[in-house]
Amino acid sequence: MPAPSESAGIAAAAQISTSNSTGVPNGILLVDKPSGPTSHDVVSRVRRAAGTRKVGHAGTLDPMATGLLVLGLGPATRLLTHLVGIDKVYLATIRLGQATTTDDAEGDPVGPFIDATAVRQDAVLDSIARLSGAIQQVPSSVSAIKVDGQRSYARVRAGEEVDLPARPVIVSEFRVLDRRDATDRPGAVDLDVVVACSSGTYVRALARDLGAALGVGGHLTALRRTRVGPFDIEESTRLQDVTSADDALAPAAVARRLFPAIELDATDAIALGHGKRIALPASAPGGPIAAIGPDGALVALITVGDDHVGQVLTGFPSVGPA
Repeated sequence: MPAPSESAGIAAAAQISTSNSTGVPNGILLVDKPSGPTSHDVVSRVRRAAGTRKVGHAGTLDPMATGLLVLGLGPATRLLTHLVGIDKVYLATIRLGQATTTDDAEGDPVGPFIDATAVRQDAVLDSIARLSGAIQQVPSSVSAIKVDGQRSYARVRAGEEVDLPARPVIVSEFRVLDRRDATDRPGAVDLDVVVACSSGTYVRALARDLGAALGVGGHLTALRRTRVGPFDIEESTRLQDVTSADDALAPAAVARRLFPAIELDATDAIALGHGKRIALPASAPGGPIAAIGPDGALVALITVGDDHVGQVLTGFPSVGPA
């Protein structure tokens, strides 16, 4: 499993122990999802490979998309709640010249094809600038957002027309890496872009809105997630190479990367493990804080009140080191 130099030490330490004495997996697994399977398919495969039913993920990827999928195994699934809302980074290819029903290459064409080769690059950059920063975005109608209790994509596939309300998102980076004429569709233009954004941002919707702003239509033809919060695709394991839970990052190592950490003595570790409040030094941050026991295990994520007393936000069963 390749890892960047700045995280190699963390990754190595994280794999000291990711299961308890009974061999139950317990950790966060970074998987490089290939194009084709759904996120649920990936979860099913990891369940079989790791030998546990308790596997969840922190944010789906479309079947067409590839890249980083963050999975929780065993007790570490409790960390997923704190991973779902963090920022993400994508590499994508946007095709100008045609809109589609799904805002990606899997949908049917909408409206006529328009030759996009005459679109000026300064117009592209101006439109991208208007789609950057804090914006209101209308999600793709073919999404998992629920409308009256039913997924939007299910309503669309049933023939309904779904209009979703705009929602606030933050696009912190939207940058063109390359522009080229499409080789398989004369008149179409492909833009390779990098997008860094808040959770809940639809890169497909950015492709749709960019094409609309330029008057030529647009849709997504490729999408790869390269980063989720502090976790990079270079740390991941290819799905086809997952045969056990051995590559999972231990809960304590993950929590240290997400939150400030405090080291507990045995007395406080036992108290927190029973859901009790503990006194903290005045210098302790407000939280959440990763509370680490003397054996190196993650005991809990805690919040800190004005009285410098910490209480459990999310507790983690005692499953041994890390």
